[in-house]
Amino acid sequence: MNLAIHYYPVENLVEYKRNPRKNDDVVNRMCASIREFGFRIPIVAKSDGTVVDGHLRLKAARKLGMESIPVVLSDNLNEPQTKAFRLLANQSANWAKWDDELLKVEIQELEDLQFDLKMTGFELEKVQRFLDDFDGKEEVERGVLELIDKKVEIAKPGDLWILGDHRIYCGDSCVVESFKAVLDDKMADITVCDPPYNVDYGSSQEREDKKILNDNQGEKYELFLYDICSNILAYTKGAIYICISSSEFSTLQKAFEEAGGKWSTFIIWAKNHFTLGRSDYQRQYEAMLYGWKSGNKREWHGGRNQSDLWFYDKPIHNSLHPTMKPVELMEKAIVNSSRPGDTVLDPFSGSGSTLIACERTGRICRTIELDSKFVDVAIKRWQVYTGREAILSGTGKTFAQIQEEKQQ
Repeated sequence: MNLAIHYYPVENLVEYKRNPRKNDDVVNRMCASIREFGFRIPIVAKSDGTVVDGHLRLKAARKLGMESIPVVLSDNLNEPQTKAFRLLANQSANWAKWDDELLKVEIQELEDLQFDLKMTGFELEKVQRFLDDFDGKEEVERGVLELIDKKVEIAKPGDLWILGDHRIYCGDSCVVESFKAVLDDKMADITVCDPPYNVDYGSSQEREDKKILNDNQGEKYELFLYDICSNILAYTKGAIYICISSSEFSTLQKAFEEAGGKWSTFIIWAKNHFTLGRSDYQRQYEAMLYGWKSGNKREWHGGRNQSDLWFYDKPIHNSLHPTMKPVELMEKAIVNSSRPGDTVLDPFSGSGSTLIACERTGRICRTIELDSKFVDVAIKRWQVYTGREAILSGTGKTFAQIQEEKQQ
């Protein structure tokens, strides 16, 4: 089928009155795109001028004062087909997925050419994360591994460390005083965390230094979850994300709701491979509870085309922590439910994935960790990532200075 391009006067084109796409707030961005690249994508319309696809481009053309624009006619479509195509033209853009690694290469090349990255259509915040990532997550993790000396623990219980805008407190998340200390008795905007799974991670590891405190609690685990959910709900205004193993779905949901939370759904993290075990079917996913405090309002800044199935590779190196989560996993939750400058609470720092996600997205992290050796891990990971130094509150001393004192 040959498609003919017609040029219609802008004044003769009519928007479909029931167009379900709301785009008034992005007309200026489309204007900038047309100025840069020209009017490259024709409008689809009926011969009477009724627009089928291209409402945003038409609004931009009007604002730019264009007299005529290219149009492809769709008179061969009947009324039901026209209605369906109008929806399809918008929805089909969501079918494909980005290959993030190739996308990073393309963005980096544009950056090297000093091209205005706003013209790619991506939010600058996301573009910056790609550029920050380009040097390689693997090198950052290797750098941390090289720095960590497991024989000397620098942090100790009760320490409050200052990491730029972020804070990490060495303490117990079951105790409300830990939340008061790290938050200065203020509220967090959202919580994103990964508590122990009650499966004794690290017990079969050759290296005892990877064992997780507060893991394998047996029947006490339900009370443990209730205590942490109560504290999280008391100090969080908006959305709450809590990672959990599939075997403890119901335990977490029960504890969360009994503590005053409103459960919304479980998000599934689909991993790129499984860990070989003795089960008939090897589990290749983990779950994340999504909810908020009953009666509270949560914010949503993500697209409405997202599902509750998230595909992210497991971290290349998990030597920093036995249940280390990919930064991108925590980052997606953070970006969907908060704005830059918001405070993100993580009562279980572990290796510091939420901390790094906050650093990358311009959020303020307030995190707690019971085990001093993992406080050290998170601090060193942040220092390698940012090139800055953590300071122990109340002393003015850097992490390196205290490390040197302890090694003497």
